Amino acid sequence: MSDRTLARTRTDLSNFLTGRRKKLSPVDAGLPLSGPRRTPGLRREEVAALAGVGLTWYTWFEQGRDIQVSESFLLKVAKALKLDDAECAHLFLLAHRRPPPAEAYQWPSVSTLIQTLLDELARPAYVANLRWDVVAWNAAADELFGFAGRGQAERNIMRLAFADPEFRRRLPHWREEAPRLLAQFRYDLATAPDDPAMLGLIDELKRLSADFRRWFEQTSTEEYARGIGAILKPDGSQSDFAHETLIVDEYRHLKMVIHFQK
Repeated sequence: MSDRTLARTRTDLSNFLTGRRKKLSPVDAGLPLSGPRRTPGLRREEVAALAGVGLTWYTWFEQGRDIQVSESFLLKVAKALKLDDAECAHLFLLAHRRPPPAEAYQWPSVSTLIQTLLDELARPAYVANLRWDVVAWNAAADELFGFAGRGQAERNIMRLAFADPEFRRRLPHWREEAPRLLAQFRYDLATAPDDPAMLGLIDELKRLSADFRRWFEQTSTEEYARGIGAILKPDGSQSDFAHETLIVDEYRHLKMVIHFQK
């Protein structure tokens, strides 16, 4: 990267941090009021204290000086400044020229508008994170998968497909479809290969399913699939689906899977 580009990036970083600090009031940050202030927002020493980092180091960082900061430092500053996911990613791109590490294990709530969109869809649809935990769904999806009656840990598509015998009996083409689901899951794993929760799910599925363990340890040559293609309804009738995936939140890796009946 050229010196001119580096200088511009450091200026952008300084302006971004200063702007966010000035927008955040002491009340927003959970600090007690201490009388009127000459300038709006938080002071640098308050941000440093909230983040648990040194004042000098934070000051140099905000000034855009040529210093190296750790991933942990950036995450602490992002938390102190109450950055959302998009702003945190922007901070990492300015400071490290790469986005923050993916955090696969999240149970975020979707916005009211996304839930409204789900509810207005007549087709089964749900929102899942990178780990394939289902975090939101509509009534049609609940009829198929029974999400509302399951515990939080059980609302995971890979877990349903490989470690839930009752649900597996409702998949007439399981032998053909399960490897394709696993192939797609491998693609998502590549986004967060060292995520502890993702690796924990894999270890659990290896323990619970001999098929998962065998296929996971083999080199995959399967086509990938985001969703289950054929499901037996509780009344025994079969529904066949094609799927489309929409990105709900790029930074939190939330995707909406919509089922289109064939």
